[in-house]
Amino acid sequence: MIELLLTVNGTPRTIEVEVRTTLLEVLREGLLLTGTKEACGVGECGSCMILLDGEPMPSCLVLAADADRCNVETVEGLASDGVLDEIQRAFVDTGAFQCGFCTPGMLVAAKALLRDHPDATPGEIKQGLSGVLCRCGSYTKIMKAFEVLTGRKT
Repeated sequence: MIELLLTVNGTPRTIEVEVRTTLLEVLREGLLLTGTKEACGVGECGSCMILLDGEPMPSCLVLAADADRCNVETVEGLASDGVLDEIQRAFVDTGAFQCGFCTPGMLVAAKALLRDHPDATPGEIKQGLSGVLCRCGSYTKIMKAFEVLTGRKT
């Protein structure tokens, strides 16, 4: 067992984990932050996307030990005091989800994308979200959410 210090959604957390534990396991099982979804387990689908020190990262590929002393932001960290983030609000308002399985990963990836490219073009949006797969094919509505967020026709 090793002891780690993580800042998760702005809150410092000290946890003990086995060396082989992934960050996804820590979030879901250790901290009960179940918004981050487990799907493929090999970094292909993006359902477990988090921001690790501000960078989008599939948490299934990160050993918890490698995240020691890092800032981790999950989908639960987007809302503040029960108020949805503008990205979450745009997804709700445009119906940019169906089953919701990819939605947490999409929201986290969108946050990083819009932070770095607030006036993202349709091509930049597609590239920025390319690491998150939507099984239901809600891409048209997801792009509509970006129209709301950027004020730009996608």
